[in-house]
Amino acid sequence: MPQLQETAGALPSVVYGAPEILVNLGVSIVLGMIVAIIYRQTHKGLSYSQSFTLTVIFVAVIVAIVMMVIGNSLSRAFALVGALSIIRFRTVVKDTKDTAFVFWALSVGMAAGTGNYVLGGIGTAVVSVLALVLHATNFGALYKSEFILRFRYATGADSSAHLEQINLLSKRSSMLHIEHSGDGKSLQLTYDIVLKEGRTAQELATAMGALPSVSEVVLIASKSDVDY
Repeated sequence: MPQLQETAGALPSVVYGAPEILVNLGVSIVLGMIVAIIYRQTHKGLSYSQSFTLTVIFVAVIVAIVMMVIGNSLSRAFALVGALSIIRFRTVVKDTKDTAFVFWALSVGMAAGTGNYVLGGIGTAVVSVLALVLHATNFGALYKSEFILRFRYATGADSSAHLEQINLLSKRSSMLHIEHSGDGKSLQLTYDIVLKEGRTAQELATAMGALPSVSEVVLIASKSDVDY
């Protein structure tokens, strides 16, 4: 158990022995790795970073060390705040969910560093189950049936063919852009398309690509949040 040392005019300071230090650090490593594994399993999009995964583990361990250094010393806490205030973090968090994992790593590090193993373990288990359930159910996702349709159309062909396909599969469409080719033999058309219920983007792309007068069909999902 941590030992208490009396200091004049101050609260007794906590002094951790080698066994307590090793146990606290071991628990912080295990809990930090669990947080990192859950982050890797539930991450979506193209912004995954191995560096961030390792950072989560380091944060849990370092915070545990910091909590043991502070103990119950108010002066050490203020000194640490002053020391950390000179450090500026300019790394941009690409996914707002990553912030939650940083706070999660901070909390398990604090729990391990103060010897609250039960709290750290139960809290990690609850948050892990919650993260996996939300990931499995795709909670909060909103399917958007709005797309940007771009294709090249031969100028000498009947224009009613591609309009019929668009009207058949979409409940709303509007032309956004029209561009002539350099040789004057084709037009590049861009439409804003909202598909009908039960219709898919693949169905629209296949139908447009099957028309003899249409080529270079491109369908872009219209999303307000783009994963990168």
